[in-house]
Amino acid sequence: MMGQNAVQDQLFYTFNLETHVPGDHLLRGVDRFLDLGELRQHLAPFYSHTGRPSIDPELMIRMLVIGYCLGIRSERRLCEEVHLNLAYRWFCRLGLEDKVPDHSTFSKNRHGRFRQSDALRFVFEAVLRRCMSEGMVQGEGFAIDASIIKADANRARNVPASDVAQWRQGTQCSRAVREYLEALDVANPVADDAPEEPHETETASRNISPTDPASQWTAAPGGPAFYAYSTNYLIDLSTGIIMDVEATPANRTSEVDSTRTMIDRVEQRFDIKPQRLVGDTAYGIAPLLGWMVEDKQIAPHIPV
Repeated sequence: MMGQNAVQDQLFYTFNLETHVPGDHLLRGVDRFLDLGELRQHLAPFYSHTGRPSIDPELMIRMLVIGYCLGIRSERRLCEEVHLNLAYRWFCRLGLEDKVPDHSTFSKNRHGRFRQSDALRFVFEAVLRRCMSEGMVQGEGFAIDASIIKADANRARNVPASDVAQWRQGTQCSRAVREYLEALDVANPVADDAPEEPHETETASRNISPTDPASQWTAAPGGPAFYAYSTNYLIDLSTGIIMDVEATPANRTSEVDSTRTMIDRVEQRFDIKPQRLVGDTAYGIAPLLGWMVEDKQIAPHIPV
């Protein structure tokens, strides 16, 4: 006699997420070493003591870790996957009936509390300290390199760099434009009695995107130019651990300057300074080489 699965509503379920996550699942390995116990204390000054409870910041970070590890780039899709996947719920400390945050929560916190508190760098350095405690960082030799990250800006929409001064007179600037103008003011302070002149960085590129003015118009090998950023990495040569990251406009001057920033920051925060630095020809310029040899006593392994 053919059986038939009859669907019946049950009043109570006995269900344990722990038993439904395979022992060799990727997230079990990540969870074993990921410690976010100090994250709430780090973010405490950026939350009000009154009002309704907010979304747990550890939950949002754990969801972002899932997106990074599993290649889920869309935050809208990430929320859907966490809602459906039992292993993702287990990693995020969510029960079957717990609500998954809306995707808009990530963008609000990224431009708000996470940015103000440097929360993502706090998590990055917490992971790095764990790598150091496990003996994965030797600190003898570092490598430096940059990756081009395409900006979310239409290459067909641009304005001449000379028109940037007109943005200051506008009353309805986007957040990206306001932050860009503020960054120009910080990088190029002008005395109160000095005549107003265009900033040097305003003419660094012929074209500027009104959507993302901080991005750089750059040429791509074998393809058309586009707006982009550079993600600069400082890497320990022993096991390939990333020691520091610095985002810059996609031009060589900014990429080379980021090398000093990252080496100084690693030395300041972790008391680690490499004996040698490996890089390609883009870093073989006299000012950087002189700084490495004379000021830092670091042996450059860089083609000139």
